[in-house]
Amino acid sequence: MFRFLLLLLLPLLLGATAALAQPAPLNATLDGYEYPFPVHYLPLKLEGQALRMAYMDVPPTARANGRTVVLLHGKNFFGAYWRETIKTLAGAGFRVVVPDQIGFGKSDKADIHYSFHQLARNTKQLLDTLGVKKAVILGHSMGGMLATRFALLYPETTEKLVLENPIGLEDYRVGVPFQTVDQAEATELKSTEASIRKYHATYYPNGYPTAHDQWLLPLAAQTKSPDFAKVARANALTFDMIYQQPVSYEFSRITVPTLLIIGQADRTVVGKALIKDPKTLAQMGQYPALGRRTAAQIKGAKLVEIPNVGHIPHLEVPAQFYKALLAFLG
Repeated sequence: MFRFLLLLLLPLLLGATAALAQPAPLNATLDGYEYPFPVHYLPLKLEGQALRMAYMDVPPTARANGRTVVLLHGKNFFGAYWRETIKTLAGAGFRVVVPDQIGFGKSDKADIHYSFHQLARNTKQLLDTLGVKKAVILGHSMGGMLATRFALLYPETTEKLVLENPIGLEDYRVGVPFQTVDQAEATELKSTEASIRKYHATYYPNGYPTAHDQWLLPLAAQTKSPDFAKVARANALTFDMIYQQPVSYEFSRITVPTLLIIGQADRTVVGKALIKDPKTLAQMGQYPALGRRTAAQIKGAKLVEIPNVGHIPHLEVPAQFYKALLAFLG
């Protein structure tokens, strides 16, 4: 009798387990997804729209040194993936401010014209609101393009600049075929957990770590939400921003102390799937050469090359990343 009942219950139990394994849908602003530190909101008015920019403002957990570090996330990420970096910096006495840019994370997914100038201005408004007059600006991936633009627009506010495997070290318009926002949006709308997982796996040349799922699954959960269209639209608009607004011609104009941390196995190219010519594909995304060229263009820049590491050193080799970062911050 017990065996019979077990056979009857087994499909129900397996079904319940599968349901638990599937993340619940998350809306455009990740409501219900908890960040590692309290989230606050800055009201903004952009193009006639009332919007909210989410951010974390984490005080030092050791003796305060009176300095602030701003962490700027990449395109396929959100502020929470800086969790351990925040803890490390706060433990070294820094105040740490981590915004989700408009169009990302817990911030509103606005249908506006996105520009790095505007995102930098929003970030400056956040710092003004928080009373931060000077800060270290650290950007990863797309955040590196934004950090560069911020340092160019607000050198007086930028104590130091740190670029971690930034995209935009080359002009993607030279090798990546153009696509319209509508074409990019149509592609984004087809996103699934499998397609997101396939792309994120390219960040890890030594094999995808299961720990990265915590930063991937929230994005996958958004694809199952009724308002995923908002996310897809913002993703397409910000792709166009990256494509249309290179910073690679302006590195020589940077006047603040700068550190580049470059994982040498990174081969990220924004729009790589659009490139059909094998020769062009082979020439782009060569981070060892791009890092050296960029460091040579920025007066006095320090370059830290991390062998056999991909696009996200702060997740793949955190100890090496923190060592280089804290040594530069002094």
